[in-house]
Amino acid sequence: MKRIMEGLIKNRLTQILTCSIGILLTNIAPSYAATVPPGIELADKQEIVRNNGSFPASLDAHKVESNVELNIIHDFFDGLVYTDNQGKIIPRLAERWETDDNKTWVFHLRKGIKWSDGSPITARDVVFSWRRLVAPGTLSPYSSYLGTAHVVNANDIMSGKKKAEELGVKALDDLTLEVKLDKPVAYFLQMLTHPVLVPVSEKVVKKQGDKWTHPDVFVGSGAFKLSDWKVNEYVIGVRNPLYWDNQNTVINKVTYLALTSEKSTLNRYLAGEIDITNTIPLDSFASLKKTLGEQVNIAPMLSTYYYAFNTQKPPFNDVRVRKALSLAIDREVIADKVLAMGQLPAYGILPPNIGGMALTPPEYASWTQEQRITEAKKLLNEAGFNQNNPLKFNLLYNTLEAHKKIAIAATSMWKQNLGVQANLQNQEWKVMLDNMHQSKFDVVRYAWIADYNSPMSFLDTFLTGSSLNTPLYENRDFDQMVIKAGETNDMAYYQKAMDIFNHDTPVIPIYYYVANHMVKPYVGGFYVSPMDYISTKDLYIIKH
Repeated sequence: MKRIMEGLIKNRLTQILTCSIGILLTNIAPSYAATVPPGIELADKQEIVRNNGSFPASLDAHKVESNVELNIIHDFFDGLVYTDNQGKIIPRLAERWETDDNKTWVFHLRKGIKWSDGSPITARDVVFSWRRLVAPGTLSPYSSYLGTAHVVNANDIMSGKKKAEELGVKALDDLTLEVKLDKPVAYFLQMLTHPVLVPVSEKVVKKQGDKWTHPDVFVGSGAFKLSDWKVNEYVIGVRNPLYWDNQNTVINKVTYLALTSEKSTLNRYLAGEIDITNTIPLDSFASLKKTLGEQVNIAPMLSTYYYAFNTQKPPFNDVRVRKALSLAIDREVIADKVLAMGQLPAYGILPPNIGGMALTPPEYASWTQEQRITEAKKLLNEAGFNQNNPLKFNLLYNTLEAHKKIAIAATSMWKQNLGVQANLQNQEWKVMLDNMHQSKFDVVRYAWIADYNSPMSFLDTFLTGSSLNTPLYENRDFDQMVIKAGETNDMAYYQKAMDIFNHDTPVIPIYYYVANHMVKPYVGGFYVSPMDYISTKDLYIIKH
């Protein structure tokens, strides 16, 4: 449910499927940290300023849902595991783990790990934190996350049918955590990388209540701890000397600014007051790329922008109509001309290399646009739509200039290539969501960003009967392939599921998002994760 600001992306919690392959996992890979290459001279002052886009609503991992908060929580807390910049699972608070059946998982915490106040981090803190996450009284936007991961009793606790103490997580001792799932989940480790599952200090939360995240009493587990904040202006983190991997941290202070204006952010960046921006103004992108070159950083994101059909509503219950409209859109024009900020044309719902898998795109991806239009005309004519009986429908999108530009481009392509009359419907974000959830649309704009690096974070949203299934798509063969994929994490099943999905075309993939940041040339170690996280602990300031 990590939400990108201003409605660019709306990401919901996923409903995860079953897994059944027994494996043994003992991860001994080194932790990813700041690595300063030989010959690099560091600046005397190791401080960095990042714009975060807004002031966080909270720094309590159980009270938040957007990237504004999660960006900072990502720096102030560690989870059991994380991923390195090759997408591999690596140890964080847990140094190793094992499972024989993908249902019972045992995690062994590092010896000597401490909270920023010096007290020990224990398995009991993890148990407390996960129970708190699912407890109805917490009112966490992510309360269902452990349920989607199939942790035993999580859904019943969330609905009030069972007590939090019945959650399938137990501290075997101070350093050993046992997690029981009601079904095998082969990608459970990927799910654990999400910031919502970081443990919080039971002692501090119980003592301080909702005030535990205030600067004077804050306790974290990450490379940085909260030092100060000024509402609507900034949050400051300073290096946590008790962090278990402090010897591999270089930055001493990080400031997160709360600037909502892209132009103000850019002006302060150009004035040398900001080292890393959270975005780049669309109308400035081309000139900045030309004048500042490598300071414009474009990184792939596991996120797809698409149009969803109401597949239960004629004529969109006809696959020929859906395919024709998909084929007639020139994705290269939208990505390269309308947006032109590094976005990639999308021919499938899954972003490239998600989960480290190179899946084969649909056949039409290799066609010329002329070939696609020829096939589109044929399909639409077969479905009974032509010059004498033109297809007419409404395209619904939420208020944002970029969405409007894309919608105008798409409807123009449909009109020019197929004679289709698509009327633009613009609504505010919440209004559009209400209509979308009530299936009051013909075709609607939507987008998705993965909560974790696996195809399952996308595919399970399209299962028959899923509350997240916007196009109301139904195909039992697709459902079975997704279930098998979840059981095995086998690329062959993912490919079969995608082949069925691409054939049925319940959505029109338009483009894959990219993360755009301005980054000063003296910032070393810069890397943006596929979920758009930047780990300050991996950064360093080069002498300049």
